[in-house]
Amino acid sequence: MTRRRTGSGVSTPGLAIDSAFSLEEGFTVTTAVAAQTTTTSEAVRGEPPTGDASRPGAPFASSGPLEIADPQSVSPRDARDLTKVFLERLAALEEGTAEYQYVRNTLIEMNMSLVRYAAGRFRARAEEMEDLVQVGMIGLIKAIDRFDLSRNVEFVTFAVPCIVGEMKRFFRDTTWAVHVPRRLQEARVELAKATEELTSRLGRAPKVAELATLMNLSEEEVIEAQVAANGYNTASLEAVVGGEGDRDGEAALVDFIGVEDPALDLMENCHALGPLIAQLSDRDRLILRLRFAEEKTQSQIGEELGVSQMHVSRLLSRILGRLRAGLLGTA
Repeated sequence: MTRRRTGSGVSTPGLAIDSAFSLEEGFTVTTAVAAQTTTTSEAVRGEPPTGDASRPGAPFASSGPLEIADPQSVSPRDARDLTKVFLERLAALEEGTAEYQYVRNTLIEMNMSLVRYAAGRFRARAEEMEDLVQVGMIGLIKAIDRFDLSRNVEFVTFAVPCIVGEMKRFFRDTTWAVHVPRRLQEARVELAKATEELTSRLGRAPKVAELATLMNLSEEEVIEAQVAANGYNTASLEAVVGGEGDRDGEAALVDFIGVEDPALDLMENCHALGPLIAQLSDRDRLILRLRFAEEKTQSQIGEELGVSQMHVSRLLSRILGRLRAGLLGTA
């Protein structure tokens, strides 16, 4: 059995040292080559580690603190091997202790390169890269907390989908200007792909029926996805838009939005009443003019026509009932 003393005063039994590089504060991370397998081990401060016979191939025993001066400076290649050691150590520690927290934090810092790698896939989006990294860190923390050593899966294989999934969830929840159901958000993505494919194939904008056939959806669902896609981006009503020519100057978008004219219904009703009023007798038209144009009372109308006020009231009720029935189409 050979022994080699590292720069931190820690000996590694049973291993032949291939190379070593020093980190700040005197900690040393060594790359050791065993008899049949190659493992990377980091120097620890405290009691010298000893081999663990119950766990073949393990570079450290389950006891003794593991410390790295600057976890973020560890290269991704070495971080992959060191992560195995720290994950095994994390599984053996009691949650809530200071050592557990240190090992967990070190795992997070050592694997930050995974987050930056995953965030690089979304550089084309408008979101700030720093925001994506922060969201990705949440996915990394979840991956560390949920990783199961018994499955014999590489941590990178498990962590990257967790990180990317957290970023996609961030896009889904924050990038839409108007919140729509998740199924419509996913349908928008499929709609964009189908539209691009059919446009390239047909040389024109595809029809709804063609999109429905390609997407295996009904035409109503395609239309619903098209309407929902309008909620991805919005414009402020106060956004400034240019007019035609310099003399028009600038105006807000709200200035170009029409409002409902309250007199429109009145015009439509008057237009519909014209033929109905023309069918009335001369006396009935006179009563309407006196009551609604000249705004006379029923008593004044009765004096002018030589009838009682009660008779005028009955005449008005009959005339208005006839007009109302004609407007409603029941006459």
